[in-house]
Amino acid sequence: MSHQVLVVGAAGFIGQHLVRAWVHDGVSVCAIVNQARAEFDPKVQTLGSEANLGTLLTQCDAVIWLASGTTPASSAGNPLLELGSNLVPLLGLLHALQATPQCHLIYVSSGGTVYGDVSHPAEEVLAAHPRSYYAAGKAASENFIEAYCRQYAGKATVLRPSNVYGPGQTLHGGFGVVPAAMTCLHDGKPMALWGDGESLRDYLYIDDFIAACMAVLQQPSPQGLRVFNVCSGQATSLQQLLALIEQVAGRTLQREQHPGRAVDLRRVLLDGTRIREALGWAPRTSLHDGLQRTWRWLNASRP
Repeated sequence: MSHQVLVVGAAGFIGQHLVRAWVHDGVSVCAIVNQARAEFDPKVQTLGSEANLGTLLTQCDAVIWLASGTTPASSAGNPLLELGSNLVPLLGLLHALQATPQCHLIYVSSGGTVYGDVSHPAEEVLAAHPRSYYAAGKAASENFIEAYCRQYAGKATVLRPSNVYGPGQTLHGGFGVVPAAMTCLHDGKPMALWGDGESLRDYLYIDDFIAACMAVLQQPSPQGLRVFNVCSGQATSLQQLLALIEQVAGRTLQREQHPGRAVDLRRVLLDGTRIREALGWAPRTSLHDGLQRTWRWLNASRP
């Protein structure tokens, strides 16, 4: 593989995994980070958020946007946070891309929030029904990307992952049920739970999502916008997830039950047919194996 890729938001959970994987495969990576804590291979060119996107894009075959300054909880009640933290920076990228439409934009959206509650696995053609401002921001970002593609003959791929988890994921504003539960188990503290525990989610192991990102880069990108759900295809209730985490940890999780919240969805189910047919990608890691690897990492990384 001979590519040069710009990774925006490289210091995050997904970004660090993706940079390592691309470097391993011989991809030339330029990483834009807002945090000093990330450490990359010496081959990676690391820049801050003040970097000139217009100049960088002329040197790249693709740019992947992973940056996000909010979570569903952190922007609840504050829509302006989505504007300043997420939409304005992305629109700056789209403005820069207008001069280099041959650069392939890969945008990581959120299959776990944009569709809202569904009665069956959601296909990509389903209209967005955001319940949180976070989800509304993702939907708006996708619409801006589509408008850019139509006006400037751009190339873009939107990935809508389900709940991605795995080694390296830490608690960020309370976001991420797997690291939250495992951290509480490790520290012997109770975990706050909202609702009755019967809400359904699709959990995707980090290595499988990274494989999907790499599959997007490996194949030529057509002009216009493509959208792919990236999911395990398995619906798991919160109670089932916690029971499986207790099983791999060999410990019992203390629970603090609270009423459900308005931003919480009841059923998040995704259809992964399109990405399987277009890119030949499919998840390979079972939920049990992924949780087991994550628990081992947590114990090795925490005193």
